[in-house]
Amino acid sequence: MKGIRTLEPDAKTLAQDSVEAFRRLSARQVQSAHRLAFAILGDDLEAEDAAQDAFTSAWRQRATLRDPDRFEAWFGRILVNVCRDRLRRRARVRRLPSAMDGGRQVDPAQAALERDVLGRALASLDPDFRIVVILRFWTDLSVDGIAERLGIPAGTVKSRLHSSMRQLRAALEALG
Repeated sequence: MKGIRTLEPDAKTLAQDSVEAFRRLSARQVQSAHRLAFAILGDDLEAEDAAQDAFTSAWRQRATLRDPDRFEAWFGRILVNVCRDRLRRRARVRRLPSAMDGGRQVDPAQAALERDVLGRALASLDPDFRIVVILRFWTDLSVDGIAERLGIPAGTVKSRLHSSMRQLRAALEALG
C-alpha cells in the first residue's frame, strides 16, 4: 500500500537503540564490577583495569547477549574470566626487585601489617578456587548461580568450594 509507513525501525535506529541499551545495562554494573574484581584480584588499580577490560570485551561480544534480562550474569562471566586471566598471568610473572625497594626484600612483618590474614589466605588459593569462594561469599551467589556465571556444572562448583574451604583453613592455621 502506497503512503503507509511501516512501524519497524530502520537499521540506524536499531543500532542507536542497541548502543543506548548496552550503555544503560553496563552503567548499572560499574560499581559491582569493580568490587568483584577487587575481591578476586586484591588490588584496586588492577581491579579498575580488569573491569574496564571486561566492559570492552562485553561491548565487542554484545551480539552474543541473547536476553538483556540476563546481562548481569553474562557480564559477570566475562568479568570473572578477565580476572582469572590476570591471576594466571600474575602467577607466571616473577616479581623482580625494583629501584623503589632498593633491591632489598620487603620486611615480612611490615607486609603482615599491611595485609589482612584472610586476604593472604585467599591469595594462596588457585584462581579457580578463589573465584568460586569470592562469588559464593562476597557476592552471595548460590551454587547454581555460580555455575551459571562460570559456565561449569554445579557439582564442580561444590567440589571447588569444598576444596577451597579446606585449603583456606590450612592457610589460616599456617598464617595465624
